[in-house]
Amino acid sequence: MSEREIVDRFHELYYDSKERTWANTRWLGTPTQKCPLDLWVYQELLVKLRPDLIVETGTADGGSALYLASMCDLIGNGRIISIDIADPGGRPKHDRITYLLGSSVDPDHVATVQQAASEASCVLVILDSDHSERHVMDELHTYGPLVTLGSYMIVEDGNVNGRPVLLSHGPGPGEAIDVFLTETKAFEIDEECEKFFVTFNPRGYLRKVAPYIP
Repeated sequence: MSEREIVDRFHELYYDSKERTWANTRWLGTPTQKCPLDLWVYQELLVKLRPDLIVETGTADGGSALYLASMCDLIGNGRIISIDIADPGGRPKHDRITYLLGSSVDPDHVATVQQAASEASCVLVILDSDHSERHVMDELHTYGPLVTLGSYMIVEDGNVNGRPVLLSHGPGPGEAIDVFLTETKAFEIDEECEKFFVTFNPRGYLRKVAPYIP
């Protein structure tokens, strides 16, 4: 069995055991629904970049927003704007977090984020809302211009639709990434961020290397 086959088999086991693994992962008691290997990469990026603004689409219970805010506390910089169409209630409160209720591509919310980004010297974006290909494409084109040079736009859950999990999902983040990278040279995949073998975001750590031109 090849290294790739071994990694994919473990990835499938981990993902399909969600009630034991990623759906049972918490940060300071709040569900995060993340792979801890990706969260470790996130903190490495935050320490390196020290972003002034982190934009998160897809909030769920708020665990990942709280994780990001906790890392910002440790490095002494940064705020988070987290956007979701639903509010389950009970999300953690933190001075660095602003929650927005609605679609991540709603013009009003986009305008709010654009204003915040205009005041930030470093902007990092994490896309984790509706995982349909069309919606992710809309997010990539909406938030790509806001990411600062050298920073990242992270596309989460590109592992679905058989990459290598959840074959039944249909075209999603992975397919959106494939198309997006043919449309712009502003971003490149940073494979070093996949150094722990298993990531829920394969080919999804996109580093901005040139100005984004629609």
